[in-house]
Amino acid sequence: MNHRLHLRLEHLERATNHLLASVEALGERATVSPGPGQWSAAQVVQHLLVSETGIGQYVEKKLREADKLQQAGLATFLKSRLLRLALRLPGLRFKVPRYLAELTPTEVPALPELRTQWEATRRHLERLLNEYPGKLLSRAIFKHPRSGMLTIHQTLDFMLDHVLHHQKQVERIAAKVG
Repeated sequence: MNHRLHLRLEHLERATNHLLASVEALGERATVSPGPGQWSAAQVVQHLLVSETGIGQYVEKKLREADKLQQAGLATFLKSRLLRLALRLPGLRFKVPRYLAELTPTEVPALPELRTQWEATRRHLERLLNEYPGKLLSRAIFKHPRSGMLTIHQTLDFMLDHVLHHQKQVERIAAKVG
């Protein structure tokens, strides 16, 4: 695996484990919604799992069509930076893309099952990254619903920022239900 990809994957792994530990520390309260129309901490975990699963599947599909991938340019870089900034701004919320909401099951599995599923999804991502062709590192591989196409490095940056964004949400939920 490319060294920069490996470092990003390690950061993502640490952030994910921290988030999961925070949710697991809530015990039974992990399934409690802090208010009407708001997600429980377990639903946040499910959202992140569905998101990461979809990203992995999308990247895998695009790798099968590698010859069609476009070179990433300055616009890709700038949009990626804006996305990272937006995810780090406190209090800024985003509506879940419709297609992602449709992929999310209405029933939330128990936390141990969510953790097991996420670990399997993460190992799948790790295998993709281990086999990721160096010649494609500067190619746009993933289409984010708001910022457009991202390189694999930018995709991993988004995934990390996405987990960190939801870590703050889990902390707000814990304060309300705790």
